Amino acid sequence: MRLRSLCQAGVAALMIVSGPLSAQAETLADAFVLAYRHSGLLEKNRAVLRAADEDVASAIAQLRPIINYTVQAQQSFTAPNGFVPPTTDTTPTTASAAITAELLLWDGGASRLAIDVARETVLATRHGLLQVEQQVLYNAVLAYLSVREAIAFVELRQSNVQLITEQLRAAQERFEVGEVTRTDVAIAEAQLASARSNLAAALGDLEIAQSQYVQAVGQEPGNLTPIEAHPTIVNTLAAAQDIARKTHPTIRRDMRGVTIAELNVLRAEALTRPQITGSGRLSIDDEFVEQGSVGIQLSGPIYRGGALSAAYRQAVARRDESRADLHITVDDILQQVAEAWAQQEVAIARIAANELQVRAARVAFRGLQEEVSLGARTTLDVLDAEQDLQDARAALISAQIAEIRSAYSLLFTMGLLTAEYLDLGIPTYDPSLYYNAVKDAPSGRVSPQGQKLDKVLRAIGR
Repeated sequence: MRLRSLCQAGVAALMIVSGPLSAQAETLADAFVLAYRHSGLLEKNRAVLRAADEDVASAIAQLRPIINYTVQAQQSFTAPNGFVPPTTDTTPTTASAAITAELLLWDGGASRLAIDVARETVLATRHGLLQVEQQVLYNAVLAYLSVREAIAFVELRQSNVQLITEQLRAAQERFEVGEVTRTDVAIAEAQLASARSNLAAALGDLEIAQSQYVQAVGQEPGNLTPIEAHPTIVNTLAAAQDIARKTHPTIRRDMRGVTIAELNVLRAEALTRPQITGSGRLSIDDEFVEQGSVGIQLSGPIYRGGALSAAYRQAVARRDESRADLHITVDDILQQVAEAWAQQEVAIARIAANELQVRAARVAFRGLQEEVSLGARTTLDVLDAEQDLQDARAALISAQIAEIRSAYSLLFTMGLLTAEYLDLGIPTYDPSLYYNAVKDAPSGRVSPQGQKLDKVLRAIGR
């Protein structure tokens, strides 16, 4: 289910007064886009991925010829009087140039396995980058909802101050005509001071939420629109956990980790096998005398003090560790899915209960207002009822925000809170572009592969 339209709307039932939208109104989709473009954490991990891509090129290079050149000039002399050099040369200057080449012909498959390990590491790093992307977008939605909730509480506290101010004014007027005592006025004054204190705290919470929004999104929040709907992906917890098993980036990363560990066991075993290396040399001296040689070499370990056996046993232990890590990760993710699912159900139940509480508290408050005008109730009774109504409204706001937050938390724990799944409609980072440019280990910038790499680097702004 695509979520772009869901991210751009507002909650009709939400008891948050947002005021008229201006041209600077921001939707949750806008916040996602800004966070995706702003995140330094994403930039860092993209660079980590490109470094992992280069490991593939380095591993492939081990199977290619290694060609070096040497140019040498030499002047020999003798010093008849100790270390004092002679004033004239006693021997001619000699010069030579040489080219050497070396090629690994066979190493028991260790180098091929190294290439496989590097490729699996790239895939694991891609999954890690996807999890970072999830975290960046999740932080954006949390910051967005925090600002919305803080604004709602500020408006609620402002309304409370205004209402108690009116109650105090009415109590003072009734005191002047002798209908109530000074105690009633003092109670109203105390309630007004408490309401103003709550308003100040709400304003402070709003400032904190706004600073967190800047950190997560990259700019000050504008007129944030309500979230009308939120993603509903599955109808059962079991279905949600099944999706998480298949799609969560952390699980898939650890699965690649198991594969890498198994390949490293094979590499440790291959290091005990012999190597066959071919070599060649061509040189020319200052008298244009050419010399050349070619050869082949077989080498291998006989005894290294037990180091190779220890390396193999260590690789086996690392493999067992990675398998255990995968098991732990799956359990943790499934538990997080279950927790998000339960939080959503609790929030839905709280919303229903709080709506009833708000309606009942409103009826009680209005009834007490009528009874006070008839002299059947005191100012304290009205203020208590008004406080009950404010508490019920606050609880409803928190429950509604919690329900939306838990819905996105569920999406996050299922591994679906990505720019691609949210269909944000913006260009996203394609990790395959850089990999495809370097996977064959291009040399220099003059080759066609090198020129292709230059284009990729320019495309990502490097």
